[in-house]
Amino acid sequence: MTTTRRITSFLAAGLAATLALSACGGGSEDEGGPDAQGRTSIDMWVFAELHGTYYEAMAEQWNEKNPDKEIKLDVTVFPYDEMHNKLQLAVNSGKGLPDVVDIEVNKFSNFVTEDGRTPLAELSDAAEPYQDDIVQARMDLYNREGKQLGYPTHVGAQVAFYNVPLLEKAGVDYKTIETWDDFKAAGAKYNKATGKAFGIASTDTNIMQPLVMAQLGGNLFDEDGNVTVNSPEVVEAVEMLQEMQKAGALSTIPGGSPDIEEAYGPINNGEYAAVVYPAWYTSRFVDYMPDLAGDVAIAPAPVIEGGEVATIGGGGTGTAVIDSSPNKEFAMEWLAFAKLSPEANVAVWEELGFDPVNMSVWEDKEVTHNPENKYNKYFRTNLFDVLNEVKGDIGHFESFADPNLPKVDEVFTTSTYNQIFGDGVPAKQALDQAQADLENQLK
Repeated sequence: MTTTRRITSFLAAGLAATLALSACGGGSEDEGGPDAQGRTSIDMWVFAELHGTYYEAMAEQWNEKNPDKEIKLDVTVFPYDEMHNKLQLAVNSGKGLPDVVDIEVNKFSNFVTEDGRTPLAELSDAAEPYQDDIVQARMDLYNREGKQLGYPTHVGAQVAFYNVPLLEKAGVDYKTIETWDDFKAAGAKYNKATGKAFGIASTDTNIMQPLVMAQLGGNLFDEDGNVTVNSPEVVEAVEMLQEMQKAGALSTIPGGSPDIEEAYGPINNGEYAAVVYPAWYTSRFVDYMPDLAGDVAIAPAPVIEGGEVATIGGGGTGTAVIDSSPNKEFAMEWLAFAKLSPEANVAVWEELGFDPVNMSVWEDKEVTHNPENKYNKYFRTNLFDVLNEVKGDIGHFESFADPNLPKVDEVFTTSTYNQIFGDGVPAKQALDQAQADLENQLK
């Protein structure tokens, strides 16, 4: 066996409110280097069981290709909050750190201070063999001050998912939806014809809203890092979505987000006809909405005419190497293979249903159009046909890399979006309040 896995629960107590990052301390407490069998031990923490399975498979592939320098991978799966809390405590103490760790995108900035200090290793050199084929916008998501501190798991390009039979019954052709104006008109027509919801106005997640902000050229912070959640572009984006809701093109959903257990049932039952969300949502349809197999078409996300970008990535996991790991160099080489290589990205699609960051895979029709692939079987259209259509216009929403994004997300998803989409408070008024609250928090 080259890999082992543990699933554990950790109760973080007395977590400091502010993370004091330390440049000292170690990862694995051994002296590093291969054992008597020539295997190098790597301790890895993840917060998703499926990710653990994936990394174990990539360890097996690595060992097949590199019998002279095998990896002995020990994966530990923690619950989401507990893993990130445990990582913070280990960083603070400088003890008990893993060699490699998955960090969710909204937590990533917690491990980099404003002056650039971090316990994470610089990964640019290890990425070099694959760099030309990688979607740069997703690498930028984990780049701080010119240092590549994490590797992405997927593009997460935002696309549209349409329930075709429902739309056809209402006389709506999803193929005519190219802009947000088209989306609004189609949604209003569908809502009037059926009395049911068309698209989803999320209150518990901040994913689709940044897509419209990015298309308008907006951001949540200015160039100096000051919060600007009531800038003209942000206000325009959210006002657009609120107008769509008033027209019947968007409705709130149980749980506040399409990617939550309470929402899967209503979507599966046909209570919503359109979902604009990252491409990794393919896995949610296949896993949680089996009744819609054969009904759902994937299409490009609606755009703003003359907009800055066609789409952006949403969500994500940045995988990092701890700089003080005694096996840092080996860990970086293996991780680049496990996250960026063509082999890894074929597995990202086939095993996880995510859109791969290595675009060379997008051109391999034996992989992308395999009729036996469970995702290809489920959907009416092919995800990679859509990805290739927007390939040159996938943008990076810079605010996703700001260290204060978690605070903005918290305000938006606990208050602001509920006010706007739940209570009907005018977008400008709610965003002005969010701006004042955040300025007070961030002083």
